[in-house]
Amino acid sequence: MHVLIIGASKGIGLETARQALKAGHQVRALARSAAGIEISDPNLEKVSGDALKAADVEAALAGVDVVIQTLGIAGGDLFKPVSLFSAATRVLVAAMAAKGVKRLICVTGFGAGDSRASIGFLQKLPFKFFLGRAYDDKSAQERLIKDSGLDWTIARPGILTNGPKTGRYQALAEASKWRNGLISRADVADFLVRQIEDRTYVGQAPVLVN
Repeated sequence: MHVLIIGASKGIGLETARQALKAGHQVRALARSAAGIEISDPNLEKVSGDALKAADVEAALAGVDVVIQTLGIAGGDLFKPVSLFSAATRVLVAAMAAKGVKRLICVTGFGAGDSRASIGFLQKLPFKFFLGRAYDDKSAQERLIKDSGLDWTIARPGILTNGPKTGRYQALAEASKWRNGLISRADVADFLVRQIEDRTYVGQAPVLVN
């Protein structure tokens, strides 16, 4: 498959690019710092561009089968107004509709959208203080995706670690089972890459934890 990864220069996006290439997919990596991506592979195309600019996103969608959106912000930005996630998704959804690309896989997080109600009582206050601005915007991002008419899957990882890929994580699709927990970025990437061809979670937003 020809996969566009938005936000592929670091974190989950970079690990997803590595694993998608290993799985045999063609990967186009869109990021402002794409030229600095430290992967050398004939099936990797590095595209410097801005996820907030419609022209950059539309150009990156040419010939693409699947889009994986893995946006992130720096820790210092958590205490400022956050709009990146919803703004970039608004651009992406419109561009995908214009280009006829239907499959979208997106990373938000546990606590976004209707999963916020599953946060434990003792975690609610620190969550709101440290992550509230970002997750309010991620909730807006999820609404845009769910209303898009695309074949979407939203992945909501718990607390991210830099541990290895284990394959022993859980994808909790039922709201009654949602809970917080640890999961490595490598395992999140494993889930994302599996969704490129697996349609089990189309129209669903599972929580990912060990």
